[in-house]
Amino acid sequence: MHGLINCAIQSFFCNTYSEARWLAVMRRAGIDGAGFEAMLVYDDEVSESMVAAVCDELGRPRDEVMEDIGTFIVSHPSLEALRRLLRFGGVTYIDFLHSLDDLPDRVQLAVSDLVLPDLELREHTPGLFSLTCKPGLPGFGFVMMGILRALADDYGALVILDHRGQHDGGEVISIALIETDYAEGRSFDLGARSA
Repeated sequence: MHGLINCAIQSFFCNTYSEARWLAVMRRAGIDGAGFEAMLVYDDEVSESMVAAVCDELGRPRDEVMEDIGTFIVSHPSLEALRRLLRFGGVTYIDFLHSLDDLPDRVQLAVSDLVLPDLELREHTPGLFSLTCKPGLPGFGFVMMGILRALADDYGALVILDHRGQHDGGEVISIALIETDYAEGRSFDLGARSA
């Protein structure tokens, strides 16, 4: 698994819980050292051991933890670049949803060796969508649930999300867009600002 993914999980855990508990996770997983390097690629077994140890340390199901990670990587200030990459998908939440088919390609423009599973959005009726996350990264559908939920808040939209399990050759997420202007969204400028 790509080191950026492992680093995102490490960042989530350290920022949400503590670095001391992270060291306990690494010991539990049988991984030497205190963390991961962003631009290295790790054996899937190492990453799986780490995720299992995170869930054991927290006493929470994997699906919940993965969704929390998805929310974290969009909403935490230290990962603003990822939020910006996602917000380039459009002015409205509906625009963003329609841009998801292109997300794996946009990610590869930024990090050429990071391969995300293909995404396929279907609009069944106005406001009712399904997103199929093709196989590739274990738990990616739940990470996408967190991303979709956090970006709905970011855009000020009210949505109901439901992970429907495995269908159509991948994990399927049902997206019911209740209201596009439910709340004031976070500000977003196309150009980055320097501090």
